[in-house]
Order: sequence, then structure tokens, then C-alpha cells
Amino acid sequence: GTQISASSLDLKSLRDKAILELLFSTGLRISEIVNLNKNDVLIDEISLQGKGGKIRVVFISSRAREWLEKYLLSRTDNEPALFINYSKRSPQTRITPRSIQRNLQKYTTLGGLSKHVTPHVFRHSFATDLLMAGADLRSVQELLGHSSIVTTQKYTHITNQHLKDVFHAFHGKISKKHYK
Repeated sequence: GTQISASSLDLKSLRDKAILELLFSTGLRISEIVNLNKNDVLIDEISLQGKGGKIRVVFISSRAREWLEKYLLSRTDNEPALFINYSKRSPQTRITPRSIQRNLQKYTTLGGLSKHVTPHVFRHSFATDLLMAGADLRSVQELLGHSSIVTTQKYTHITNQHLKDVFHAFHGKISKKHYK
């Protein structure tokens, strides 16, 4: 990928990069990202109140941490919100879900992706990535903040398809003579 230096980015771009990295590395819901405050972020984890008021901890990748720090170090405001708007209409108020969705669409278009990418696509990728790497369903449930394992199980159809492909690609490929 192209290396982007933090010094060449304005505050809005730094914010957007931090949001994208956070979405990618945590599987957070858009509503959770919007509601984060600066003091929710610890060194490598975020403590947050998820759906249904349940408190959970999510872990931040070193790359997301790096961009979050760059963004926060560039801010001079006293706003408690982790991510704020920089539009002329609503200076320094908490960013809105719609704003994140618009920005995401802008960056995916700029990146040459024709597929409509929503914040939920990141969440889906996060879950799939963990399951494909061998994470157990309970851990993924915990990281996503699902109250029911049934919700998390929806992601297993992708890993099941992968297992099916592996089965068809490799099962029975050794000829019978090797067993004699």
C-alpha cells in the first residue's frame, strides 16, 4: 500500500484514517465508534458500553493505535468525543453515523472499490478473519458484543464454505495405491 505520512494530512483526514483503522481492527459497530470518548481509549484497548448497556473491552491493533495517537496529538480542542465533525455547519461536535458512512463511501470510491462498503462490512470482515484463523465462536461473540451466540453463528457460513472447498479440493485425492 501507499505510505501516508501524518504530517501531510489535515485533521479531518487523520480522523478518517483513525476511524478506518479502528473499524478494521476492532469490529466495532458504527454507533459504538460515534459514542466513544477520548478517555475510553487506553494504551491498546477500548472499554465501551455496547448494545444493551453491556460493558466490553475491544483490543486495538498497533496500526490503529498509531493513527489514533497521530489524530489525538493533532487536536487542540477540549471536546470529550473521540471523533468530532469538522464541517462549517457543526464545528467540533461529535461525528454522526451518517458522516462516517459518507466518508467511508468517499474513500472506497477513491480506492477504486465499486462495491458498496458499509461500516458493517468491516465488522463482518473482522469476524470472518478471526474465525478463518481458528478463533472460537465464544471469543468472537465476546469481541463483537453479541448477546446471543446465534447472532455470531451467522458468520460461520463463510468458514463452513471454506471448509467445504478444502474438503472438495483435498479429500480423496491420494490414490488408493498409497494405502497398500
